[in-house]
Amino acid sequence: MKSKVILVIDDESSIRKFLRISLEAQQFEVHEAASGHEGIREVASRKPDLIILDLGLTDMNGQDVITKVREWSQIPIIVLTVQDSEDDKVQALDAGADDYLTKPFSVPELMARIRVALRHSQPTQLEAVFKSGDFEMDFAGHIVKIGGSEVKLTATEFSLLQVLVKNAGKVVTHRMLLKEVWGPNSVEHTQYLRVYMGQIRKKLEGSADSPELIATEAGVGYRFLIQK
Repeated sequence: MKSKVILVIDDESSIRKFLRISLEAQQFEVHEAASGHEGIREVASRKPDLIILDLGLTDMNGQDVITKVREWSQIPIIVLTVQDSEDDKVQALDAGADDYLTKPFSVPELMARIRVALRHSQPTQLEAVFKSGDFEMDFAGHIVKIGGSEVKLTATEFSLLQVLVKNAGKVVTHRMLLKEVWGPNSVEHTQYLRVYMGQIRKKLEGSADSPELIATEAGVGYRFLIQK
């Protein structure tokens, strides 16, 4: 099987070296770009399967790289950010990035993000029923079950959960969720979201031995966690 090609766009040579060693150890073919402009050229010429992009480039804003790439390509993009940059994360995701990693990050965490991003990039038909561990969601029947027992959700709760589940493993921003469920005029109404997400969590994770299904990405959004 042909190796997946990953393009690393980062102006720090030490980060590029670390990523190259880590990715090649997992049988990925790795190419590098030391600037945003070089990165855009490499995307166009090499057509990688995935891009790892540092938002803090010196020659241009990382979000501008995302916007430029999204003009012609839907290649998965994982952005690298620093700890205190929630706004940058949200803006990058809204611009079209698929996920983010906060520095410093571990190799297993990086590989998990890459697997999810590559899986979502495959043109597979969505199954009518999604299953993950004890969780089951029937999209057509509007039924959610935990351990075989049905969980009663309102129409709005089901719609919110459906957006998260269809993006399982990926972070979904507050704005994306609000736009999908309430429409483009409601993207600032985050208070709606907090209330509904609290209700959904209470119903799904109500008992002490229930696994966490929905993770909060502070200041950014929510992520449906894929169960083993």
